[in-house]
Amino acid sequence: MQSVVLIAGIDEVGRGPLAGPVVTAAVILDPNKPITGLTDSKKLSEKRREQLVPLIEEYAYAWALGRAEVEEIDQLNILQASLLAMQRAVAALPYELEHALVDGNYAPQLNCPVTTIIKGDLSEPSIAAASILAKVARDREMLVLDQLYPGYGLAKHKGYPTVQHQQALIDLGPSPIHRQSFAPVRRAMR
Repeated sequence: MQSVVLIAGIDEVGRGPLAGPVVTAAVILDPNKPITGLTDSKKLSEKRREQLVPLIEEYAYAWALGRAEVEEIDQLNILQASLLAMQRAVAALPYELEHALVDGNYAPQLNCPVTTIIKGDLSEPSIAAASILAKVARDREMLVLDQLYPGYGLAKHKGYPTVQHQQALIDLGPSPIHRQSFAPVRRAMR
């Protein structure tokens, strides 16, 4: 049996929303258990992402999620909070990585070499798998937050700055899960 090289793909979901955490995933794929259909989570239907999650969880050599909370996003800024969430995902893996492949052009500080790849979720299956796990985890959480903070439409737009969301911010004011450092939320606080 071929030995597994401990290379993780890492991606984040939730840099653009006005509410909720940023969620990341780190995935080490097993070359002996390929998963077909992996690509950028945004290019897949919600149904297809939900179908792929149990396959990734079962067939990956290892995977882990990381996150940064709204308070950390407001304190650090969204980029630094995203990098922190990536570090947390890697720290949650049961193995020390030999290399990390990160979607985008910013790299978290890790104890291994890191390669950033713009649109890496389209070219690297492990990054695509991370994209899918992070997206599904965050979307599921936004469904729960929609129940806790009704009126904003979080189940529909997942916290992104839609016209409906921005109008709800004006009408209702920000909730505790809104990112106060983001301009549309700050404007609604006045």
